[in-house]
Order: sequence, then structure tokens, then C-alpha cells
Amino acid sequence: MKEAMKQANKALEKDEVPIGAVIVKDGKIISRGCNCREKSQNALKHAEVIAIDKACKKLKSWRLDGCQIYVTLEPCPMCAGAIANARIEKLTYGCKETSSNENLCEKILQSNRLNHHTKVIFDQTYQKEISQILSTFFQEKRKKN
Repeated sequence: MKEAMKQANKALEKDEVPIGAVIVKDGKIISRGCNCREKSQNALKHAEVIAIDKACKKLKSWRLDGCQIYVTLEPCPMCAGAIANARIEKLTYGCKETSSNENLCEKILQSNRLNHHTKVIFDQTYQKEISQILSTFFQEKRKKN
């Protein structure tokens, strides 16, 4: 999770929503991603999608069997779908999405409609730090506007 937090800080330095993701296979980080929607002006450029894209290229496969993804914030529905479609084994995230208390990410990843289920873990170890980074970012944005 610390490596995902480093990615979130990279996004913050670029004035992007500070969310980071890393993908691990066999105990080694194989890809990293941070949000870059503003810079790219592309709605798909979420940290998770970027990390998945890089991992697929590295492994030369769209199936990320045996991989784990660590994300600072609970993934949105689009990213949950990408995680499921990539066949990622396990998702660990460090902070709940405060605007959604429906566990939507977990519902998507555990849906009976899918032939693959991703194990979901909410690791609260760095929740306060991650939450503070996000809160401060959005407070600063509101001040500017």
C-alpha cells in the first residue's frame, strides 16, 4: 500500500486527484499507475486502469492471473469492472469511497454474473493518511473555485 500511496502523491504533484495503484505478481511490483485524467483529458485514465494496462503489456496477456492490485481508494464501478475483466485475483484498498456506502465495488467483483471473482480486502492501516491527502486536495480545489 505504501507504493500505491507514492503513486497517489505523484498524482497530487500533477494536480490530479491523488489516487494510486500498483499491481503485484509473485511478490514483485509489475506495474504502477496514478490518476492523470486532467493532463490527458481522458476519462479512462484512472490509476487502476493505467496500472492494468501496463501489467497487461508487461505480461503480454489481458489475463492477470495470480496478480494482486493495491489501490489507495475503493475503486469506482469502471475500475472494478476492469479489475474483474483482467482476472485479478485480489484487490486491496486503503480508504473507503465516502460518497458511496453501498459497497458497490465489492458487489461488482463478487457478482454471480461474472465467471471470475476477485477477493476484496479493505486494509485500514493507512486509511487516515490516505483520507487526509484526498480531503486536503478537494478542500484546496474548492478554495480555488
